[in-house]
Amino acid sequence: MLTLGFFDVDKAIDNLPLILSGFPMTIYVSFLSMAVGLILGLPLALMRSSRFKLLRWPTRVYISFMRGTPVLVLLFIIYFGLPSVDIEFTAFQAAVIGFGFNSAAYIAEVNRAAINSVDDGQWEAAYSLGLTYPLAVTGVILPQAMRIAIPPLTNIFLDLVKASSLAAVITVPELFQKTQIASGRSYDFLTMYILVALLYWPLCVVIAFVQERLEIYFTRFINKKIY
Repeated sequence: MLTLGFFDVDKAIDNLPLILSGFPMTIYVSFLSMAVGLILGLPLALMRSSRFKLLRWPTRVYISFMRGTPVLVLLFIIYFGLPSVDIEFTAFQAAVIGFGFNSAAYIAEVNRAAINSVDDGQWEAAYSLGLTYPLAVTGVILPQAMRIAIPPLTNIFLDLVKASSLAAVITVPELFQKTQIASGRSYDFLTMYILVALLYWPLCVVIAFVQERLEIYFTRFINKKIY
């Protein structure tokens, strides 16, 4: 038996296939939740900055509620609470909805800050060319805002990847849920939890690398637009 003090290498190797079987589900939950957050985040950001109170205030309430509510509580409301009013979701659906709607609030604030950081002269230049509001946003403002938004958006995605472990409590068969099964089977909780931590780490490193490449791409894109 090969051990490194508190880490049993043999048990880690024996249980690695079981734990890795939850890896695809972690990826699915994380990416789909981020996609939901991105889809909702931009319109929420624009509504949050709107001059119309009818759009601005409901959005502020939504963002405040989502940022002020633990995501675990939200998962319990969706998965365990809603069936009492005849609204049922699978564990996977509940996880994507919970994480997606929660992350949308943070993404909206990131997008709003990034859009507001673009110089007002860019808006004036777009309107002077005869562009409508949608064209000004998509063609002029967003490409510049994206360069600013990428680092905090990546941080949100990293948090989503790690927070996906909370889906284990509603029986989603992702990495951490499989780790709990392996821990109960091996009776070596410390080894199993260290092992899953080592699996999350390289995944987050890869995401951080993609972030750097996206920053370089958008910087070059903006420079081409300017020159």
